[in-house]
Amino acid sequence: MSTFNLPDVGEGLTEAEIVSWKVKPGDTVAINQVFAEIETAKSLVELPSPYAGVVRELHAAEGETLAVGAPLFTVDEAGSQPEPLTNVPAVADIAEADTPVASEEPGPLVGSGPKADAVKRRARVSRPASAVRPAPVAAAAPSTPAALADTISRRATEIGAAGTRLTAAAKPAVAALVNRVLAKPPVRKVAKELGIDLTEVIGTGGQGEITREDVLSYKAQREAERDAAPTFWSPKGVELDHRIIRTPVRGVRKATAKAMVDSAFTAPHVSIFVDVDASRTMEYVARLKKSRDFEGIKVSPLLVLAKAVIWAAARNPSVNASWVETENGAEIQVKHFMNLGIAAATPRGLMVPNIKEAQDLSMRELAIALNDLAETARAGKTSPADMTGGTLTVTNIGVLGIDTGTPIINPGEVAIVAFGTIRQKPWVVDGVVVPRWITTLGGSFDHRVVDGDLSARFMADVASIMQEPALLLD
Repeated sequence: MSTFNLPDVGEGLTEAEIVSWKVKPGDTVAINQVFAEIETAKSLVELPSPYAGVVRELHAAEGETLAVGAPLFTVDEAGSQPEPLTNVPAVADIAEADTPVASEEPGPLVGSGPKADAVKRRARVSRPASAVRPAPVAAAAPSTPAALADTISRRATEIGAAGTRLTAAAKPAVAALVNRVLAKPPVRKVAKELGIDLTEVIGTGGQGEITREDVLSYKAQREAERDAAPTFWSPKGVELDHRIIRTPVRGVRKATAKAMVDSAFTAPHVSIFVDVDASRTMEYVARLKKSRDFEGIKVSPLLVLAKAVIWAAARNPSVNASWVETENGAEIQVKHFMNLGIAAATPRGLMVPNIKEAQDLSMRELAIALNDLAETARAGKTSPADMTGGTLTVTNIGVLGIDTGTPIINPGEVAIVAFGTIRQKPWVVDGVVVPRWITTLGGSFDHRVVDGDLSARFMADVASIMQEPALLLD
C-alpha cells in the first residue's frame, strides 16, 4: 500500500481544498493519471498520480480543506483488476460487428492535448474454442446511442442463444457504453466553462454527438427557465435563516481578502488621476488589427497601456520596487525587471497573474502573452508560479464600463495602475471643442516608497504614451 500526501504545489502554500475526485475506491490508476483537482489560494491544480495500482481509500471528501502533508489517497500497487468473467465476452466484442472500433494502442499519459473523459475498458477475455460466435448482421453502423443500445441488446440475445450467459456483473459495462457522452474536446471545454453537464444535453450530431450548438441551445433554455423562476427576494413569511445563503470563505477568495486587508492597513496608499486623450492609441490599435504580423491575435488598448507602463517604469524605477522588512530594518528593493501583473476577474474570484520579464517582449509578443494570460485565468488554469513574483500591476476596470477607481496595491509591490473605459467626449483641441476618445488613468502608490512628485511623473509618462504611441519608437 502506498499513500500519497497533499504536496506543496506553490511557494509556501499551507492548505488546499479538494474540488473533485477523478477516481473512486476500486478504480485502477496509472502513473501520471489525474486523480484529483484541488484549489489552492492561488490557482486550480490537477494532481497526477505518482503510483500505479488500485485505489483503496480516499482520505477526504470533496469540498474539504486539507493541510499540506495530509494523506490524500491510498493505492495498492500490488493490486490487480477483479478476475475477469470467463463466461462473458468483452462489451467491445458484442458490438464490434456493428460499430467502428478505435485503435487499442495506448496513447501517452501526458502531452497529448485536451483530456477526454477516461473510458475504463474491461480486459479482453480469450474465448473458449467451443464458443460459437453468431454471424455478423448485415446492417449499417448504428447512428445514435439508442440504436447502439438496440444492437447490443440484440447481440447479447444472439450470444445467449449460442450458449454464453450475459451476467449481472457485465450489465454496468454495457450501460457505460450505451450512456457514454459523445463530444469533441472543444465542446467539452465550452460546456465546462459554462458549467453544463453534458449528460443532460441531447446531441444532434452524427452518431448522437453533442455539438457546440447543442451546448449553447441548452444554455439558452436553462437561462430562460431561470428567468421564469421565482425572483431573488424571498417571501417575508419564510424563516430568516432560510433567506440567507452562507458561503464559506476559502481558496482564492480567502487569499484575496487577506491580501487586500494586509495591503490596505500596511502600505499607506496615495492615489492620483489623469484624463488622457487616447484617440491616437485607438488609431494605432486599429492599424495593428489590420497588420499581417498581428493576424489572429486579439489586440486592444490594454496592450498599449501595458507597453506604456513598462516604458514609464524604466524612466521612474522606484515605482517598480518593494518595501521589505528585514532583521536589520526595512529596505527598498528596486527591481531591474518587470513582471507585469494583470488583475483578472474570474469565476473563482480576483486573480493577478503576471507576465514574466515583460520588458523584453515586443509589441506582438506582449499581445500574445496578454491573450494567453486572460484565457488561462478564465479557465481557472493559472499556475501558482504565474501568481508570484509580480513587480507592478495593471487593472483594466474600463472593460466593465467604469471611468476610474482607487485600486489597492497588490501585496509586495508599491504601485498599481487602473485603466478606465475609453469613450468619446468633448475635448478642446487648439481652442476648438471636438469629439475625442478620452480615458482616465488612476494610480495608487505606497507612500513609503513613492513620493507625490515621483507618482505624478510616472503617471504623466504613462499618459504621454497613450496620447502618442509613436514615442515608444524613441
